[in-house]
Amino acid sequence: MSTYLGLLALFLLTAATGYFVAQEFAFVAADRGILREQASAGDAAAERALQVTSRLSFMLSGAQLGITVTALLVGFLAEPAIAVIVRPWLAGWGLPDGMITGVSVATGVFVATVVQMVLGELAPKNLGIARPEAVAKFLARSTLAYLAVVGPVVRLFDSAATGLLRRLGIEPVEEVEHGVTPEELSRIIAESTQAGELPPKLSELLERALEFGDRNAEEIMVPRPRVVVLRASQPISDMLDAMRACGHSRYPVLAEDGDVVGVTGVRELLASGQEEGPVSTITRPALLVPASVPLPAVLERMRVAKDDIACVIDEYGGLAGVITVEDLAEELVGELVDENDPEPVGALEHPGGVWEVPGSLRLDEVERATGVALPESDDYDTLAGLVLARLGRMPDQGDSVTVPVKPDSDPFAEDVEKHLAELTVISLNRRVPEWVRLAPVRHAEAAR
Repeated sequence: MSTYLGLLALFLLTAATGYFVAQEFAFVAADRGILREQASAGDAAAERALQVTSRLSFMLSGAQLGITVTALLVGFLAEPAIAVIVRPWLAGWGLPDGMITGVSVATGVFVATVVQMVLGELAPKNLGIARPEAVAKFLARSTLAYLAVVGPVVRLFDSAATGLLRRLGIEPVEEVEHGVTPEELSRIIAESTQAGELPPKLSELLERALEFGDRNAEEIMVPRPRVVVLRASQPISDMLDAMRACGHSRYPVLAEDGDVVGVTGVRELLASGQEEGPVSTITRPALLVPASVPLPAVLERMRVAKDDIACVIDEYGGLAGVITVEDLAEELVGELVDENDPEPVGALEHPGGVWEVPGSLRLDEVERATGVALPESDDYDTLAGLVLARLGRMPDQGDSVTVPVKPDSDPFAEDVEKHLAELTVISLNRRVPEWVRLAPVRHAEAAR
């Protein structure tokens, strides 16, 4: 082969390598949603690109075959041609004949490698990543034709690779997944927020939406001890007294044995026009949901029933708590306060990374308020529950426990010992921690 044909082969093979590299990266990076929209609008190239992405694993195998063959041909054809070109120059520099051959071959390998890497690998890769949809549409027709030609060879190689993996105890995946899990979405949101691409408020809203589907009724309900209930036999005057005292507009109604018989409230009172008689006369059927039902299902049941309150029932059939539409909304957008609600009291920050936190806050709410991720468990949901679980007994005021903090969330100073936090009971309510002091454990304290 002449020298010029060798150089021509180098650039043609490099272009072929670049074609396969761009093909590989563009179809992997292309947004299928964008391609579907364009295909729906009548874009034939987008339709062809979707045909390729529907067989992404097969396309990648074909691209790898093309890259491998063209790279081998560069070494076989182009590098000797380059060596022939540089050999006279090396001889003119007075190098011994024994060195000229080795240096010329090495130079040929170096030049071919640089050309292959820059023009055949890196530039097409960056183009495919920067303009994935445009490149995918441009290459789609030729890619389909190429796969039709080399398909039998690709299937043969794929079968061999699949058999090898199965012998090693690994089950191959036929196609590349394009969807993402909630965990991956959460990581994307966190990374986008850190990079400044998402406003913090929007990031929090998206995180709450992701967490919404993972929670159940028991996790967000107002627990039974904090629910004002009425007995079916109580007079309506007692209901009026309860409204004046607590300001709630809806109340679960219980039978004498504690079973839920319904709900009542301002709407039922006004509709009846009654001021006397038992509460049972203005009680309507209650929407009952098990404690384990996921929040999206609770929301759907409330929508279908056209009800704004649901009674949460535990596994023994008793009232575990209540959920309102407002509670569900707060899981998505944060605390909502109307004119009848007391001013919400959240975590209070003190110097030195010390916090005073309501024991009723869930651990995810504690993390959101303080930045401290405390250990979670199926045995408890709230900060008070964590303290009770670690103490193993009913607490007294001043009791404290030391718990680990997730290192990647620890906002404490550098002198904190092994990411530990001390939880101290400040006050009790109904024998459980009402307020808890959250403080870092520092070196001196840990050493004692």
